[in-house]
Parts: sequence; C-alpha cells; structure tokens
Amino acid sequence: IGFFFFSLLQPTDNILPLSYKDPRWEGVEMERFADEADVVIVGGGPAGLSAAIRLKQLANEHEKELRVCLVEKASQIGAHTLSGACLEPSAINELFPDWKERGAPLHTPVTEDVFSILTEKHRIPVPMLPGLPMQNHGNYIVRLGNFVRWLGEQAEELGVELYPGYAAAEVLFHEDGSVKGIATNDVGIAKDGSPKDVFERGMELHAKVTMFGEGCHGHLAKQLYKKFNLRENCEPQTYAIGLKEVWMIDEKKWRPGRVEHSVGWPLNRHTYGGSFLYHLNEGEPLVALGFVVGLDYSNPYLSPFREFQRWKHHPFVAPTLEGGNRIAYGARALNEGGIQSLPKLTFPGGLLIGCSPGFMNVPKIKGTHTAMKSGMLAAEAIFPKVTAESLDSETAGLHVPEYAEALKNSWVWKELYAVRNIRPSFHNYFGLYGGMVYTGIFYWILRGKEPWTLKHCGLDANQLKPAKDCTPIDYPKPDGKISFDLLSSVALSGTNHEGDQPAHLTLKDDSVPVARNLAIYDGPEQRFCPAGVYEYVPLETGDGMRLQINAQNCVHCKTCDIKDPSQNINWVVPEGGGGPAYNGM
Repeated sequence: IGFFFFSLLQPTDNILPLSYKDPRWEGVEMERFADEADVVIVGGGPAGLSAAIRLKQLANEHEKELRVCLVEKASQIGAHTLSGACLEPSAINELFPDWKERGAPLHTPVTEDVFSILTEKHRIPVPMLPGLPMQNHGNYIVRLGNFVRWLGEQAEELGVELYPGYAAAEVLFHEDGSVKGIATNDVGIAKDGSPKDVFERGMELHAKVTMFGEGCHGHLAKQLYKKFNLRENCEPQTYAIGLKEVWMIDEKKWRPGRVEHSVGWPLNRHTYGGSFLYHLNEGEPLVALGFVVGLDYSNPYLSPFREFQRWKHHPFVAPTLEGGNRIAYGARALNEGGIQSLPKLTFPGGLLIGCSPGFMNVPKIKGTHTAMKSGMLAAEAIFPKVTAESLDSETAGLHVPEYAEALKNSWVWKELYAVRNIRPSFHNYFGLYGGMVYTGIFYWILRGKEPWTLKHCGLDANQLKPAKDCTPIDYPKPDGKISFDLLSSVALSGTNHEGDQPAHLTLKDDSVPVARNLAIYDGPEQRFCPAGVYEYVPLETGDGMRLQINAQNCVHCKTCDIKDPSQNINWVVPEGGGGPAYNGM
C-alpha cells in the first residue's frame, strides 16, 4: 500500500523547484500531500528497525497508541544492506531475548578464528589472544541483509508501518527552525527535466521526532550537519570502502564457522586495510569474502576493487576459491572515525542513529550491534516525550537531548572509548606495524585507559597526493576464474535505476573533473568507484577529455562523495526502489 492510501492526507503549501515552472509543467498536478505520525524513521537498516521495534514494544508495555512510520529507499527491506558480517549478539539479546525461538537467521556460530599478516607469497600467523578486538568467540557469521529482512518482519508484526521503495529526499522544517519531518522525492521526471505521464509528487511525513538512520554518509545527515552545526566539536569523519563477494565453493574446502582475517599484502604498510573470509553454514557451501581499504590512502593510482581482486590470488586464499562459483558482489563505505568523529546527535525535532553518525567499532570491524543499541536507546529516550499528555516543547519539533546522555552511559560509549586510539595509531612511520604494536601494548594491556586521545589526519578527500609524486600500480589482468573485471562484478549486484530520470550523481562545477581531478590526480574517480560509474572519455571533437557519469551502475556506496579530492560530487537519492538488489549481503 503506497503513501497515497494513508488515512489522514492533507494538501500542503510548498515551494516548487524552479524547473517545475517551465512551460512543460503547465497543467501538471503539483499538490503534495502530507501525513502525520508520532515518529518518522529514515532508513530501514539495523538501527532504524531496532528503534521502531523498541518504540512499539514500549507502546505495548504501557498500553499507548503510537504511530511509527519508516521509509526505506531500497525496493525491499534489506536490499541495500551490505556488511561482512560477523555479528556480536549483545543488542539482539536485549531487543529479542527469544530471537532463536522467533527464527532469527543466525545459523553460524563462530568456531574458529584465524588472523594473518600476508606477504606477497607467504602468511605470518598472529595468535588471537583473549580480549583482543578481533576475537570472535560468541559471535555469529550472518548474511546481514537476511537479518535485516527478519527485523523488518518483527517490526511489522508489532505494528510499525514500513514503506520500502520511498526515498527520503528532503528535510522539512517548522517556522522556528526545528525539524518537521521529511518529504519523499518526486517520481516520473525525465532526464531533461520534463514530466512523464507517470509523474507523481512526493509525500510529506510530519512527526514529533524524526530519526535519521540512513547509514554511512547519509545525504540528509550532511544537510543537518550544516543546518545545526552538529560537527562543530568533533573531528572530521574518516571512512573506508568495503567490497564483498559471496561464493559457492567446493564442499571439501568448506569449514562452517571459520573466520579468517588478514592485513598486509597487497596493500603497503602506509595504506590501512585488510580482508575477511567467512564460512557460512546455511545448508550450502557458501563463503563471504571481502576487502576493506581506508579512504585516507594517498596514491591516486590505487584501485580498491583491483586490490581486492589481486588479494584473492594469494596462496593462502586462492585454494579456497578454486573450482568455486562467485554468485554476488557489492560495495559500501563504512565509518572509521570512532568516538572522536561523532557529531552532536540531537537537535530540535530530530536525532541521528546508527552508522549515520558512525558507531562502528573499527578494530572489531563491527557496527551492527552498536547501531542497533543506538536505535534502542533513542527509542527509550523519545518514548516518554512523544506520549506525554501535554507536549510542552520550546520548539514545534521535540528536542530529546536525553538520548545523547543515555548513549554516554551505555556499553556503546564504553566500547568505543576503549578502542578510540587504535585506528589513528596507524598514522606513524611504521604504519600498519606500528599500529599493531600500539594495539598490543596499550589496548591489550591497558584496555584503552591511556590518558590521551589520538587524532585522525583530517578529511579523506584531502589525503591524495598529486599523480606526479606517486608510482602507478600495475594490476594483473583478471583471469575470469578467481579475479574478475568491474562490469561483470556490478552485474552481480542486481543494480538497476530507471534510465530516464535526473542524475543522482551531480557535479557542483562541470569544469572541475578535467581541470583539477584529471590534471592533478589523473582522474581518481575512475579507480576509487567500485561500480564503474566514472570514466574519462575523449571529447567528440577529439581535442580533450570529459568525465562520463554512468549513474545507472551506482551501488549507493557513497565513496565518490567522500573521496573526491575536489569535493565536487554530490550524491542525492535517485527514485525510490533504484540501486542494488542485494540478496542477503
């Protein structure tokens, strides 16, 4: 059931984009309808769904009526979800103590932990001492998209209204400046800006509180940072890109419950990153494998995708894949800034949850449990205010600073504070190895109680060196058996966008890519994008180059918006339902 079948629809006055005032729009119905909810949640990931579930649990416990609406840009709940994933069950144990009886898709408890430093030809085993962040005893290997889909089912059973296929495109504000809600984007607009026959105006959803759980580098969160100056007292966020494949392997090589991580080759010691290879136990000999590269790397010739493909040929990795069949591919940016990079979380009318502000525990490579807990704490802070008999608020949208206080008193804060120095400790002369020594001394022995907090290097976009100062990287050609080309990989992601729509990858200045990015950095867009969206092609006149944007390939990873050295690319939502169609990634 779409938004137009809501029970309490009312027209609203709103300012139309200038493009709608051209003659082609004469006679087109431009009325935008609005609906009222108690709480609106943007994003159907672990954080948003956990918040929605917890709100309805509290409403049922206190016998209160509470309308909770959640919008998700993917065509189905979980279709844009991608993670390793090795799940720490602490948050799901709190949210649903009976999750096993409810049939949660956590089928693979970790039985074996392997950690390695790789050289080009060899492997150096690293013992997994008790208490180190990478130890996974008690965790579960999961296909996170399936887990998120299951959370969606639990939410619907509790009465949460889920609206997949609706992309939140705009934050709405009251006259006093507080957040009023969100509007979904208009659909049925042609690439040339004219209305199609199927044009429909977006919907407005108004709420007492709007929760933003868009995931890493959310496009609405970017606007909120500026509007409310939320990043005034924190460091810039730093990111990584994670690339992932799922393989069906020879059953003789299958070790259900085995978790493998590595650092080192093919990356040099000054490039942060590593790999994972997880053996799933879901009735078939499946493995999930992937590669993570910190987006603060400096060599513009580096291609995270091709580093991933090269890694699979290592003598310690390739035997597992030989004779197997790759069945899925995808990529997603992830937050690595930790507690130093957390923005202010609350503002009049709204708050930030999950990977949008960035609760990932970087050395654990885990953020699902902390994202879920942040959503649950937000729900518990919101509930008494949105259900109060008399809503006394200084603003039209409720401000709930109690959420931030609850987080600081929770195990989430304690966990992130303890590991706060591990990621920035990498920035030393010895790089990776200096960071590992720091972790062994100060984390394993002191558990993060050292009386200092290290800083990051600044924006990832500012870390690239000019191409003239760097050595090009000679990547081997893919063999089509273990390593593959980019476009055949993107085809496995199920990515699809309506071709005739305005581009959702926009440039602030069309002249910048060639004049600056290509001239100084040799066009890094064509290498850091994991989906072949950006390529430099000759001008039709033959006297220069231009940047071609293949927006239909976009897997919504957000890497371009983060790493572009000119900060000229602005990622905005395409029509709802577009993007990857991951099946349990």
